[in-house]
Order: sequence, then structure tokens, then C-alpha cells
Amino acid sequence: MDPGGESLGVSLKWLISDKEGAPRFFMRLFEIAPGGHTPLHSHPWEHEVFVVSGRGEVEGEGGRKPIGPGDAVYVEEGEVHRFLNPGREPLVFICVVPSHAAG
Repeated sequence: MDPGGESLGVSLKWLISDKEGAPRFFMRLFEIAPGGHTPLHSHPWEHEVFVVSGRGEVEGEGGRKPIGPGDAVYVEEGEVHRFLNPGREPLVFICVVPSHAAG
């Protein structure tokens, strides 16, 4: 896996950030269109993901794993990863990151 690349068909909405007074963790809502994906990347912070709707895959150093509604995904600090939607419906998930990750 080569980190980098572009995202395709990804929209992001900030649900909770410093604007709401959150000092340590921020919450975001991602929607990945059918055929879309986030870039293959890593960063120096962990994050947690909860799948709201749709089906997709999370790719990490151990390969790809299917994800769907109700699944939770933990991405370790420094782990190379991306989220993909090979399906026909949008993949929607909540992602929580530490506040310093937004700066």
C-alpha cells in the first residue's frame, strides 16, 4: 500500500467541534458515494468510527474488511488506512478524532 492519493465521492460534515465548546474530541459525519473512497493515509492520532448506514470496506495494513450498519472501527495512531464504498448505496459513518487533529 502506498499512502496518498485523492478521495473520491466523499462529503464531510462537522457535528461537534470547538464551536460547540468541545475541548478534547470532535465528531464528524462522513458520507461516501457508491464507488467512492477516502485517500489511503495515516496520521499521528487514533480515531473511532461508527457505521450508521450502507456497506463498505475499511482497508488497513491487514487487508480489507467489510463494514456495515452498527459496526465500530478503531484506527490506531500511525495506521495506514482508508474507507471504500464498492456498493450501490451511500456509506455513512461517524468519526471521532482528538481536537488537535483538526488543526
